Amino acid sequence: MSSAPLIAILNGPNMNMLGLRQPHLYGAATLDDVESLCAEVAEELGLGLDFRQTNGEGELIGWVQECRGRCAGIVINPAGYTTTSIALMDALLATELPVIEVHVTNIHRREEFRQHSYVSKVAVGVIAGLGVSGYGYALRAMAEILEDQA
Repeated sequence: MSSAPLIAILNGPNMNMLGLRQPHLYGAATLDDVESLCAEVAEELGLGLDFRQTNGEGELIGWVQECRGRCAGIVINPAGYTTTSIALMDALLATELPVIEVHVTNIHRREEFRQHSYVSKVAVGVIAGLGVSGYGYALRAMAEILEDQA
């Protein structure tokens, strides 16, 4: 049994279409590519990984709630729920865990409605616009946060 801190990487709606949906915005990498990147970085940092994606808001909130007492931190790409889900924000708050928000595109350079994030209100940091590499950066930042807490 591993004693590595477990980090949940949670992905919201349409992230399963990464690599297919609007590649001019999101790039050619697939969600499987993102998971492989995260696994490599997590192994390098000595972190455990729980990587998931859902199109359902309720399921995503349930996964967030499961993190309390089980995970050391959460990296989340809330996708379409970024701008709409107060319930997701509340669930993240209830975990009392460090949260890092990730977006493949720079939401602040996109349509005005995409520029507001409820998740940012509870995140210790936000990585946006650096493509799928942002997930690796988020894991590295999470490792530093956990080290500082130790």
